[in-house]
Amino acid sequence: MDRHNGSDSGKPASAAAAADGGRGAGTATPAYQRIKDYILSQVQSGHWREGDAIPAEQALAKTFGVSRMTVNRALSELASEQVLIRVQGSGTFVAQQKFEATLVDIRSIAEEIRARGHAHRSELHRLERGKAREPLAGQFGVPVGAALFHSVIVHFENDLPIQVEDRWVNPEQAPDYMQLDFTRMTANEYLMRAAPLQGVRYRIEALLPPREIADMLHIPPQEPCLVLHRQTLSQGRVASIATLWHPGSRYQFAGGY
Repeated sequence: MDRHNGSDSGKPASAAAAADGGRGAGTATPAYQRIKDYILSQVQSGHWREGDAIPAEQALAKTFGVSRMTVNRALSELASEQVLIRVQGSGTFVAQQKFEATLVDIRSIAEEIRARGHAHRSELHRLERGKAREPLAGQFGVPVGAALFHSVIVHFENDLPIQVEDRWVNPEQAPDYMQLDFTRMTANEYLMRAAPLQGVRYRIEALLPPREIADMLHIPPQEPCLVLHRQTLSQGRVASIATLWHPGSRYQFAGGY
């Protein structure tokens, strides 16, 4: 890529001081680690994005004043950490990131993304008044035909779609839902205020996405998704039922207790 070429484009300030194998004067950081840190900074800042080719081993060796063996160690470790992908005969590329969400806390996805130092935005694909049908009516504990609100929102992390939020909401507990500006407040943020959380039920499964979901996530239909089904309860009633679709290649759930 042109933006990686040239003697001044992206050359780290520490390159001149780097020594082969990390034996440079005045520093205890091995050279391979400095190369790793430099590559990570380029990826995390968004200067190098998913699928971008990084400079060749020879170019990095020249920039840092080290051997190709040292560069190879840095690239191999980053590949094993799933930061880079090495393709024989083609080069080394920035891997798809697997963004992480916690199952313990019910947090806004916008909050999670910003906590990682990344930019969040959302696109509203559907906002409508609907009627409860089975099995949805039974899950909400309302009669068949009762009014419900329905929204479909795509969430982006650094302009990469990472979640399709398909949500049904009980109007009795969230009466202003249809008036929300979803570019300024997420559905979850509003619901946490309008219907204070009392409990959560959830389950996770791997599913192939319908064509509409795949298109919104910018993935092929044959790529499995991690799907989180979540009910939130407030004041003894189900306030919201959400189906959250995540591309399996760039998302993971984590937690602890």
